Amino acid sequence: MTDREQMVEVIRKTYGFSAPKVLSVMLQIPREEFVSKEYRGDAYKDGPVPIGRGQTMSQPYTVAFMTHLLNLRGDEKVLEIGTGSGYQAAILSRLATKVYTVEIIDDLAKGARITLKRLGFRNVQVKSGSGEWGWEEKATFDAIIITAALEEEIPQTLFEQLKVGGVLVAPIGVGSNKVMTRFTKLKKRIKKEEFGVFHFVPFVKEKN
Repeated sequence: MTDREQMVEVIRKTYGFSAPKVLSVMLQIPREEFVSKEYRGDAYKDGPVPIGRGQTMSQPYTVAFMTHLLNLRGDEKVLEIGTGSGYQAAILSRLATKVYTVEIIDDLAKGARITLKRLGFRNVQVKSGSGEWGWEEKATFDAIIITAALEEEIPQTLFEQLKVGGVLVAPIGVGSNKVMTRFTKLKKRIKKEEFGVFHFVPFVKEKN
């Protein structure tokens, strides 16, 4: 069994997670290509992996779970806030038509752009900037995923860039424990669902 197959087996057995389409894509993506050489041996472990600048690539199960909550059919335009290494964007690129991803740390944005291009992910566009503003020029989006921890409510700007019927998935809460939350934008209200506690690095905002 390869490291990638072992990773998926852990997600299935340890967490009781079953989403064949998502796990199939995770078997296709070389996770080790999204970390530095010194951490390649840790790429498929059951935990986050450092990617520099105090940031991490999320635990494989977390990536799988958040992706599953988006309920992607394959024809969507998705916005990701927090590109990091580019791994989550790579997963999304195989499940959606177009992925736009924003990263506030310029070094990480540049690195992710290079990696994604080198590996042939042509339907992903990376932008260096503050995720709290979304990506207005590319709006509206069928789905939005925030891969860093928020302590307060979702920025209203992001809901404005989400289509009616679209979903936004984000970890929210005070302290180190964040509740994975899915918001569905209905015509007259926002539906909110909670799915348990996860651990994330903090959401980085633009400095005034």
